[in-house]
Amino acid sequence: MAAKKTKKVPHIKPINNFLMLFLLSAFQLLTGYQAASVEDEFSAKMLICTLVFIVFEWIYVTVLYTALHRRNFELEFIAFFLTGVGLTVIGSVDPDACLKQLIIAICGVVGYTVLVFILGDVDLCMKLRMPVAIGAMVLLLLNLIIGQVKHGAQNWISIGGITVQPSEFVKVAFIFVGSATLEKIQTSKNIIKFIAFSVACVGTLILIRDFGTALIFFVTFLIIAFMNSGDFKTIGLAVSAAGLGGAIVIKYKSYVTKRFSAYRHVWDDPYGTGFQQAHILTGIASGGFLGLGIGNGNIRHYFQDYLTTTDDVFGVICEEWGFLVGMFIVLCFVAIAVSALVNSIAARSTFYSICAVAGAGMLLFQTALNIFGITDVLPLTGVTLPFISQGGSSMISCWAVLAFIKASDVRTYSYLGGVKKR
Repeated sequence: MAAKKTKKVPHIKPINNFLMLFLLSAFQLLTGYQAASVEDEFSAKMLICTLVFIVFEWIYVTVLYTALHRRNFELEFIAFFLTGVGLTVIGSVDPDACLKQLIIAICGVVGYTVLVFILGDVDLCMKLRMPVAIGAMVLLLLNLIIGQVKHGAQNWISIGGITVQPSEFVKVAFIFVGSATLEKIQTSKNIIKFIAFSVACVGTLILIRDFGTALIFFVTFLIIAFMNSGDFKTIGLAVSAAGLGGAIVIKYKSYVTKRFSAYRHVWDDPYGTGFQQAHILTGIASGGFLGLGIGNGNIRHYFQDYLTTTDDVFGVICEEWGFLVGMFIVLCFVAIAVSALVNSIAARSTFYSICAVAGAGMLLFQTALNIFGITDVLPLTGVTLPFISQGGSSMISCWAVLAFIKASDVRTYSYLGGVKKR
């Protein structure tokens, strides 16, 4: 009897990193030139910002490719694409703001690189979890004491002319502390410590009226808690308690009630309470699949610059760049989440698994709050779109959160011969 032939599994070649980088650079150069041509006078500053960012991307990939023999740049390419889109939109509105965002984006990538190296040593991470937790609480307390109120929330601190949002940095600390604490032997003491830390963070955010960020923290807490216990009953209890607290907030906070009253009723008063969402939906519809062209949309003229480049930036992109680009941006965040799930399965430590899933969950949920909020699928919360919206604290935070997902990939530390384990 003839032996059966073994079916050969086709070999999947890894992506060509420099080809991908070339295509990304070509796209950024094209859109950057279009953004520089929006005004009557050509903006050389906008184009220079684009070129500097492209050169920085090439330096980053080339150095890590040659010096550390790293080959897995998928996450960086996604983040570079999203950051580049944000720079282009911001530059088309305000070239000076684009220069500032460029500098911060570069700082974010540098911080991301440093954090990836730190996360490679699990022993060091275990030692740092308490100082990081204390630092996070100090930041929130400072925010509570000397924070400035902007756009309804007391979540800004000005130091030497530089304005920062401490809650954005606490996001990073929250994932780090939760993952490092629960990586240890599961004891009631460790779990109670993390719950107390979570309650302190969320409670402080509610006191400073940053409800959107408080919701992001709470969902991240649920993800970390489920990764630890896998118990749906506990998660259900936590959600019920949060729902009760949310109902109390809505009842006694008039500005929150106003937002909820407009939810699903924006067309009842399109020039009043529903102005923002109604005009964004109209703009997205008018943009169609291919968009009206960078700078040719109407959304940018309806709102102040800070809204155009922060809360409403996804609407601007869909109207001017097209619905297809908007959906591709959504798929980028989905790809980050899928990458985190795949990495968590093969991760060499519980610490990396929790880090990856919590980080991806935070980015994906924040994206959902932003996009669904401005399109009236969810109540408007006023959170930024990760990597794209203007804001220094947000940009640095997003790159730092991405470092947790990068660290969970077993290929990241191949130059060390593996990850240091406890």
